[in-house]
Amino acid sequence: MSTKHAKSATLFIRNREQEQWHNETLWFVRQKRDNMAMRIPEWEDLRELAGKIKMHTVSRLDFYLEMFSSEAERNGITVHWAKDAREHNEIVYSILEKHQVKKLVKSKSMLTEECLLNPYLIEKGIEVVESDLGERILQLMGEHPSHIVMPAIHKKREEVGKLFEEKMDSEKGNSDPTYLTHTARRYLRREFLTADAAMTGANFGVAQTGEVVVCTNEGNADMGTSLCKLHIVSMGIEKIVPDLKSLGVFTRLLARSATGQPSTTYTSHYRKPKEGGEMHIVIVDNGRSEIKGDSEHVQTLKCIRCGACMNTCPVYRRSGGYSYTYFIPGPVGINLGMLKCPGKYYDNVSACSLCYSCNNVCPVKIDLADQIYRWRQNLDSLRKADRTKKLMSKGMKFLFTRPALYRTVLKMAPAINYLPRIFVYNKLNAWGYGRELPRFAGESFTSMWKKGKIRKTNKQ
Repeated sequence: MSTKHAKSATLFIRNREQEQWHNETLWFVRQKRDNMAMRIPEWEDLRELAGKIKMHTVSRLDFYLEMFSSEAERNGITVHWAKDAREHNEIVYSILEKHQVKKLVKSKSMLTEECLLNPYLIEKGIEVVESDLGERILQLMGEHPSHIVMPAIHKKREEVGKLFEEKMDSEKGNSDPTYLTHTARRYLRREFLTADAAMTGANFGVAQTGEVVVCTNEGNADMGTSLCKLHIVSMGIEKIVPDLKSLGVFTRLLARSATGQPSTTYTSHYRKPKEGGEMHIVIVDNGRSEIKGDSEHVQTLKCIRCGACMNTCPVYRRSGGYSYTYFIPGPVGINLGMLKCPGKYYDNVSACSLCYSCNNVCPVKIDLADQIYRWRQNLDSLRKADRTKKLMSKGMKFLFTRPALYRTVLKMAPAINYLPRIFVYNKLNAWGYGRELPRFAGESFTSMWKKGKIRKTNKQ
């Protein structure tokens, strides 16, 4: 039985050039991350500390959320609480409606993607403009992000050039990155100047000071909040960190893990409304409290959305973000999707080789691969286990628990080398699709060992 992910991945892989380019581009980012990490002697200590700070904060979330809310309100910020996506969207719309907002300029926010805010507001008659270049490209194309940090990483500059010709009246055939960037800058500048309100996400919320920290490379968050008197922040409850000292640990890890930079170009702190304006923070649960109570998967709340697990994942790199059915792809997306609705997103758990590379690069040491393994073990109880794989597992158990039968089968295995191809590569051999079996050796290692053909050596 082919899963939705497998079918979508097959379509992506058919374009071999695209697959190779996508794989190499993301691996390049992974290598930049490694280079940055190796320049910091205490890198692993930072990861360990970051993981402990996050787990400490999650375990006392009520305390730190109350502190954050109190400090933010003391700073003149209006704090709202949303239990789910519907409440989040309704609160945002009520603020915009009160101020008669017709155009909202947004900085990149995966939480608003999670809540499907854009279509909700557009249906209400509000123009929504994504100001992050990658997000804006995808918005104009009618697509959603394929990566949480580099949303349009799957798009080549030639595609963007053609889009800009149509939407921004740029020069025909000019796909030079610098030219396209300047074209987008001029185009977005008009949007900033005519917007009625600005919206940002939040990379971190500092409980000690009640401020929100937003990390960007384009300055679009600063541009929107500087020009508009109304600033709305959408923040998940898990984004809280205790204090500014703790924040320093995460800012050292975030950009290095995400894009291989020492820091993002802009690390903006929003502590109070601008003079004569308003600032609102919408703190969102949307299922996070339930994750907090799940001892096997609570570590997903540690995620700082750096995307390092995607950049290193061999499956994501070769199958693309759109092959995953949850809106966040890659290892962390597999776990978040299953926590959201296992009956809907179970197919994604097959998109993992259990190589554990995601565990090794995660800046806050989330046990991503271990969680995916546990989800796989639970598929049968969810009635979502693949029947073919179940049958194969029973067959392997039958064979491996009978040594004499196993040895006999092993002796017969080389016969496959001489079978007609149609008997080996057919619909019954799903593994053989796109792969070639190696030639079986005429004699097994065990047999050679017993006959003394392999000498045992002791190295000092």
